[in-house]
Parts: sequence; C-alpha cells; structure tokens
Amino acid sequence: MKKSVLTRYRVLAYVTGVLLILLTLGMIGKYVLDLDGAADFTYVVSLAHGWLYVLYLVFAFDLGSKAKWPVKKQLWVLLAGTIPTAAFFVERKVSREVEAKIADSSFATAKA
Repeated sequence: MKKSVLTRYRVLAYVTGVLLILLTLGMIGKYVLDLDGAADFTYVVSLAHGWLYVLYLVFAFDLGSKAKWPVKKQLWVLLAGTIPTAAFFVERKVSREVEAKIADSSFATAKA
C-alpha cells in the first residue's frame, strides 16, 4: 500500500472533522442563539461538508479495502465523519495502525 492512500484519507478526515464542528457551531448559532447570518453560514458549511464527506467516504473505503479491514471497522471509519470530533480520534488510531503496516511492508520489501 502506498503512503499517499493514507495521506489523502488523513487530509479529508481533518477537513470533514473541522467542517462538522463548524456546522455544529453554526446550528447552535442559528437555532439556539438566533444569530444574524448563522443561516447563511450554516448553508455554506453544510454544503461544503456534504460534498467533502462524499470524497472522504471514497478515500476511507479505498484505504480500508487496501488495508483489508473487517466490515465493522470499515463502517466505523466511514461513520466517523458524521459525529463531531470522532473523525480526529478515529483518524489518529487508523493512521498509527496503517503507518505500522506500511513500515512493515517496506521493511520486508527492502529485506528481500
């Protein structure tokens, strides 16, 4: 597996995570605090998050299929982009695991 597969997953995990936090704050501003401009902010952020989440799904699925994850783990990683802050924790855990797998495979390749 190439390191670029992990890198693009990590970038989209952070981007969707930040956008989801911004969306949550926008919703609080719109519905709880009744702030002016919160509706426009929420619209723009939700649109960006929605499209980038689709891209996140593609990259996360690609990473999971190349890492040969079980279905339950794959689903958890895919859903992490819908739970505020979960994407950060899941990304960190996945990155450590996949980086170790990449290091082991590159070590085995260099040794052969």
